[in-house]
Amino acid sequence: MAQSQYPEINYEEQDLAVPPPTLISTAESFEKKGNSWFVISQLPSDLAVTVDDVTFYVHKYPLLARCGYLEQNALQPSISNHGFELKLQSLPGGAEAFETVVKFCYGLPVSLSPRNAAPLRCAAEFLDMSEELEEGNLISKTESFLTFVVFSSWKDSITVLKSCQGLSPWAENLQIVRRCCDSIAWACQETTSEQSQWLNDVATLRIDHFKRIMTSMALKGLRPEFLGSCIMMYAEKWLLARNDVEIEGAKRHTNRRKELKWCIQQGRKREQEFENEEQRMILESLVGILPHEKEAISCKFLLWMLKMGVVYSISPALIFELEKRAGMVLENASVYDLLIPNGEQGTQVKSMVDHTMYNVDSVQRILEYYLMNEEQQQTETHGKANISKLLDSYLAEIAGDPNLSATKFQAIAETLPHAARPCDDGLYRAIDIYLKAHPALSEHDRRRLCRVVDCQKLSVDACAHAAQNDRLPLRTIIQVLFAEQMKLRATMTRKQEAEDHSENSSEVQEDNWSSSKEEIKMLKVELEKMMTLIEELQRDYINLQQDCKKMKTNQKDLSGWILGWKKLKLFNGKINENENREGKEKEKEKRLSSIFRFRRRQSIS
Repeated sequence: MAQSQYPEINYEEQDLAVPPPTLISTAESFEKKGNSWFVISQLPSDLAVTVDDVTFYVHKYPLLARCGYLEQNALQPSISNHGFELKLQSLPGGAEAFETVVKFCYGLPVSLSPRNAAPLRCAAEFLDMSEELEEGNLISKTESFLTFVVFSSWKDSITVLKSCQGLSPWAENLQIVRRCCDSIAWACQETTSEQSQWLNDVATLRIDHFKRIMTSMALKGLRPEFLGSCIMMYAEKWLLARNDVEIEGAKRHTNRRKELKWCIQQGRKREQEFENEEQRMILESLVGILPHEKEAISCKFLLWMLKMGVVYSISPALIFELEKRAGMVLENASVYDLLIPNGEQGTQVKSMVDHTMYNVDSVQRILEYYLMNEEQQQTETHGKANISKLLDSYLAEIAGDPNLSATKFQAIAETLPHAARPCDDGLYRAIDIYLKAHPALSEHDRRRLCRVVDCQKLSVDACAHAAQNDRLPLRTIIQVLFAEQMKLRATMTRKQEAEDHSENSSEVQEDNWSSSKEEIKMLKVELEKMMTLIEELQRDYINLQQDCKKMKTNQKDLSGWILGWKKLKLFNGKINENENREGKEKEKEKRLSSIFRFRRRQSIS
C-alpha cells in the first residue's frame, strides 16, 4: 500500500463550509491575546467557553447551529458581562481541538492533516456535530478524511495512531485505533521493498498499539518468522538499547567512591522506578504475543528476555512460559545465554549462603522442558551430545560460586540422563573446579558428588589427571584405576585377536609377531602389578576406615589418665603405624604414576 501524497485540505477553498451571510459579517478573524481567544467581529461576543484554562469569547449562534452538545446543555449566565459561559471538561483534543472547531463553525479556513484528524473526530463526536444539525458537519468531514486519505497510507495511519494516545476512550469507541492497526497490518504484506522502513516506523509505537498490530497480523496469517523479527526489533529499540546504556553507566561508576554512587542512585530512584515499571509492562506484553512456532524466535532472544524478566520481576507465569519456550530450542543456546542473574522474585532469601550468583533453578527447569520435548519429538543423537557439552560447560561456569551447594550442583548435573553423555571429561572438569572452589566440603559430599562421574567414560588424559588428583576421594581414585585396568585389558584382547588373525597370513610377519608377543607379555606383567596395587589400595582403604572407627571409639572412652601409660603407648604405636601406612600410600602413588606413563608409551607405540 503506497504512501499517499496530498496537500492540506482547506475548507474555504473547496467550499466545504459555507456559513450564512449574517455570520460571515460577524466573524472577521480569530485572534489570541494572552491565554484567551477572541472573535474579531462587528458584534460583541455573548458566550465565553473555557477549555483547559483557555477561554474562547465567541457568539452563541454559530456554535449552537453546529454543536448539539450546546443545545442539550443549558448555558449559565456570565458574571463578567459576556452573556453566557460554558466550561467544557474532558474535551478530546483539548483547547487546540476546540480552536479548530470554533474556526469551522465560523467558516474560517480549517486544514485537516493526519496529526489533527483523530482529535477533531473525537471532539466533533463529543460536541455532537452531526448531519442532523447541518449538512457537511465536522463529524462527516473528519470521518471522510480518515477513511479515504489516512487509512489508505500506512505512514499516515502510524501518525494518526500516535495522535490517539491522549484520546482514550473516544478513539477506541470510534474504532480509530482498530482501523489504524488494520491498515498498518495490511500494509506490511504489500511493502516488501519497504519492510525495513515499515519495521522502524512500527517500532516507534506505544506497546499497546504495537501489540494490537501484531495481533492483527497474526490473524491475517502472516509468517511467524516475520512476526518474530518485528518483536525482536521492537525489544531491541525499547529494552536492549536502554539496558546497554545502564550497563555502560554502571561500568563507568564502578571505580568511583561508594558515596558518589549512592548519591546517584538516590537521585534517580523515582525515575528508575517509573522506567522499571514501564519496561516490565513492555516485557510482559511482548511475551504474550510471541509466536508459538519454534522457528519464529531464536533461543538467544528467548533467554535474553528471560534475563530481563528476572531483572524486572515479571509475573512467574510468564517466566515459566519463557523457560518452556527456551527448552524447546535449547540445542541452539550458548553458555553465556544460560547465565541468568538470580533475582529474588519477591521471595525472601533465607541467608547469603542460599543466594547464588546465577539462577540455577531456572536452568534446571529449562533442561527438564528440553527433555520432555525431546522425548516427544525423538531428537537426534547429535542434539543430545550438544546438550551434554552445553550443560558441562555451564556447570564449569557456576562451579566457582561459593554459595552454590553441593546438593544443587549435583541435582543439575544429574538432570541429564546418563546415556546422553558420550564422554564425562567435561563433567569431571566441572566437579574438579567445584571441589577446588569448596575446600571445606565434607568427605561424604565429595564421595556423593564424584559418584556422578562414570569412570568408564573418561579419556586417557582425564584418567591420568584423576589418578593424581588429591582433591578426589580415595574410592574414586580406585575406581579410576580399575576403569583403566579394564580398558587396558580390552585393548590387549583386541590387539591379541588382531595378531592371531594375521598370524597365518604370511610368514614374513614372524619377527613382528615375536615383538608383539613380547609387548603383550610386558603389558600382562604391568596389568598384574596394577591389579595387585589396586587390591592393596582397597585393603588399605578398608583398614584405614576401621582404624578411624577404633580411634573415634577410643577417644570417647578416654577420660583423663584412667587408661594408663599402657594404653597411651598402644595409641602412639597406632599413630606411628598410620604414619608408616601414609608413607606406603605415597610410594604406591609414585608407582602408579610410573605405570600410567609406561602404559601411555605402550599405547602410543
